Amino acid sequence: MNTRDVKASASSGQKGPTATPAGQGGGSAVQAPLFGTSTLTQKRSAPPVSAARRRKLHVGHFAFMRSVVQGLDPRESWERYFRVEGEANDQRTVRATIAWIREEFAAAAKRQDQFGTARLVRIDATRIADPSLDLPSLEAFAEAHGLESERQAEQMAAYEAQYGHATQRQRKRTRLIARQLEALRWLEGLVAQSPKAGDSVAAWLNPTLASHLEAADIFTLAQLVERINGVGRRWYAGIKAMGEGKALRIVEWLREVADEHQDSTLLQLGRHVAMPRSKLYAHELQAVVLPATDIRPLEKFIVPAELDGTRGLYRRPQAQCLLKANNDYQAILAWLRSKHGLTPDQKAHLKARRRQRDTGVEQGMDWLQALSNTQRAYRKEAERFLLWAITHKGKALSSMSNEDCIEYRDFLADPQPRSRWCGDRGRERWSPLWRPFEGPLSASAQRHAITILKNLYGFLVDQNYLMGNPWSAVGVPRSAGPKVNAGRSFSVAQWQFIEGQLKMLPETSANQRLIFGLHLLYATGLRLSEVVAATVDDLQWVEYPADASDDEPMQGWLLRVIGKGQKEREVPLPVDVVGELARYMVSRGLDADPENIGNQGAFLLGKASDAAERAPGLRTGQAMDPRQGIAATTFYDQIKRFFDDCAGVLRGQGDAKGAERFEKASTHWMRHSHASHAIASGMPIEIAQQNLGHASLATTTVYVTTEKRRRMKAVDAFWKR
Repeated sequence: MNTRDVKASASSGQKGPTATPAGQGGGSAVQAPLFGTSTLTQKRSAPPVSAARRRKLHVGHFAFMRSVVQGLDPRESWERYFRVEGEANDQRTVRATIAWIREEFAAAAKRQDQFGTARLVRIDATRIADPSLDLPSLEAFAEAHGLESERQAEQMAAYEAQYGHATQRQRKRTRLIARQLEALRWLEGLVAQSPKAGDSVAAWLNPTLASHLEAADIFTLAQLVERINGVGRRWYAGIKAMGEGKALRIVEWLREVADEHQDSTLLQLGRHVAMPRSKLYAHELQAVVLPATDIRPLEKFIVPAELDGTRGLYRRPQAQCLLKANNDYQAILAWLRSKHGLTPDQKAHLKARRRQRDTGVEQGMDWLQALSNTQRAYRKEAERFLLWAITHKGKALSSMSNEDCIEYRDFLADPQPRSRWCGDRGRERWSPLWRPFEGPLSASAQRHAITILKNLYGFLVDQNYLMGNPWSAVGVPRSAGPKVNAGRSFSVAQWQFIEGQLKMLPETSANQRLIFGLHLLYATGLRLSEVVAATVDDLQWVEYPADASDDEPMQGWLLRVIGKGQKEREVPLPVDVVGELARYMVSRGLDADPENIGNQGAFLLGKASDAAERAPGLRTGQAMDPRQGIAATTFYDQIKRFFDDCAGVLRGQGDAKGAERFEKASTHWMRHSHASHAIASGMPIEIAQQNLGHASLATTTVYVTTEKRRRMKAVDAFWKR
């Protein structure tokens, strides 16, 4: 260390590694950062950063900068530690990251009052001597210049004469590198940290990535890991500007963090994250979240022995009970089994759809994955109440009093805390993102929940499991009328607009399915679940002779439908719609005649036959059965996308109100549209009731708009007068 180095160290009160101020003992070293604007400018322009959002330094930052300081190619180190920032061939990103790290190192040194070290770590040693300058060894120089027989002192003198200036700069650079490496070792022990689950994403990811995640309500690393584990491979879908490449780099970085810090179990990613859903078995997904006495789906909820209801306050003696159930959990399962379930054909169809994700070995609780719509609705409410009773009240289901039930009724209006009880719609039951609620229940949803819970406790009382029903005295607001909202339907003009948009669609298999499916919904008013479950076997050609009211014989198609509560009904199907079905079946490689024996078992709505050609990435190597059906969510999503496209067209035409309606529209709007248009065109209301499968004529009456229209017209005429 020269005299000026000692003075600099003493004047700064330095206790860490020796540092050389710019222009002192550094030759032509440059003080300013290697990249970007000067430090002074950055400090003046940068807004203050909160402690929680300030980016943190880990050991990778120091390992990477050691390679930079020594003039090595940093690509390998970048790929190891910073690929999450971007690709190594993006020099702009690499340079900006190096500049940021230098400033963070300098700031850390200043916080320790080591201003000399702060200046030292900013210096770019590569600017002192060109690292690409390859000076020959003394032996090679002597041999090249015929000085092998000369003394070493003479060889050195000749070498200095040839390369003196370069060697001097090289020695300065070597000394500077040694001191910078010493400074990095000191700083690493001082400020290097490990990622923690509670850290903000802004503390570890670059600001652009962090802002995209925060816009999707992902603020901490724990929430990020939960999102990835909860959704799987395509966890980034729906996050703005988050493509597959960026998402993959984040996953790789999190895996490295988890590998290096084994104690950080909250940052562990599941195996399922790296695999397509079609490759995962059901038991692999179920293993993502382990059973526990916590917010879990019914099949994964562990009821503590002291709260299982074996000694419930209001239990009847087991010997007098008509159920084999020994505890409340078993009693709930018995109640669910008593409801109308899926038919054997529906179960076979569901099993066929899941064949790629099932081991074929049925477990004890697997039947809960094959429930009817009614059973699923009942399970949801029983599940919610059981979770609340055990985890919130600390009471068994068979010990709940009338006051407890009233408290739960109030809880339904605002489930708190939200983070514990509420989650996004559609999260699957295997996912850690699953929650029993989406948010506060509306008044009608509260009535529905309480009605189901009254049914549960009524069943337990009837079976002599409980001595009374605490829900029987819980009051709920009565509905002012039928629950059907006829306003959620299209006008005749809007339906004509839909027809026009359908005609402009490209001729793909998926679009053919959309056209036929929408016409089928509009012509029949079927529910979505009824449409996707219908097969050609449910079609029947019928002929009726003439009668007193009509001297012409009648013939046509009937579609057998299994509706709510497993109630069967027959719905007439227009011949034109069956003609569309015939063309659609031909496009799938089936016979045009629905009754052809080769079509047996074929679903009316099938998978897109040209999916592999339009999306090569979907190839599975297995031949697709043209008779195979689709999930209700598949058709629902397709219709929603089409309605969104229609909304875009209307918005472009200046029809903001119409666009807003299409954005809200769903498959059920087709059922309402059918009913409204059919009754308005003269269909007797009792026939509409039978076609729609309404249990009460009052429900169908909602669609009768003639009187309402007449009243509105009269008021309008009065006002104009």
